[in-house]
Amino acid sequence: MALKQKILIVDDDANIAELISLYLTKECYECKIVYDGEGAIKENELFHPNLILLDLMLPGMDGYQVCREIRQNSNVPIIMLSAKGEIFDKVLGLELGADDYIMKPFDAKELVARVKAVLRRFQPSSIPMSVSQTNGKCVEYPDLIINLTNYSVIYKGETVEMPPKELELLYFLASSPNQVFTREQLLDHIWGYEYIGDTRTVDVHIKRLREKIKDHKSWAISTVWGIGYKFEVKG
Repeated sequence: MALKQKILIVDDDANIAELISLYLTKECYECKIVYDGEGAIKENELFHPNLILLDLMLPGMDGYQVCREIRQNSNVPIIMLSAKGEIFDKVLGLELGADDYIMKPFDAKELVARVKAVLRRFQPSSIPMSVSQTNGKCVEYPDLIINLTNYSVIYKGETVEMPPKELELLYFLASSPNQVFTREQLLDHIWGYEYIGDTRTVDVHIKRLREKIKDHKSWAISTVWGIGYKFEVKG
């Protein structure tokens, strides 16, 4: 029997936390609830969740601080939950390493769907791949290998940890070298309809990619001013 995937729910509102746990338990996830930031950091080490649902408005250490602390040594997917709907709050959450951001109040079915989507993107395939299949999910450049099959990036011989959205964005750009994509096109391909209009999301992820993957003499993640971005291969 396959092990259940584990969800850590971090919310100081017991009613909301219990409701989330109820819906996710029905979907066969193993859930654990904590009510503050310190507990979240501790349980991330002890519980080893496959995903964290993290409320922003927590007593003591808020969700932003928790995300920052966890991202120092863990790549676990994080979905932020917040009643704050300002673009600034979403962008800050993404900059700190969150993989998704859901507004309160939310529909339980949407929450479950988002959880499944993030977990699906994050879980590497355990099915052996033939050479032709692997090539179809892997792009290679000098000092850079991006593998969408097992969600790995190797840069200058070292594995680079990055959340699923960053990797998918890098793979998408690198799969179409020198092709310019608008922010709206990238949002549509990588995030889907729910993010349309929030183009800062793309800028945040590009910034994070550039911090991890520096420009190479043979290629670069380039800004096309007034339009968007491209993976530029230098001749």
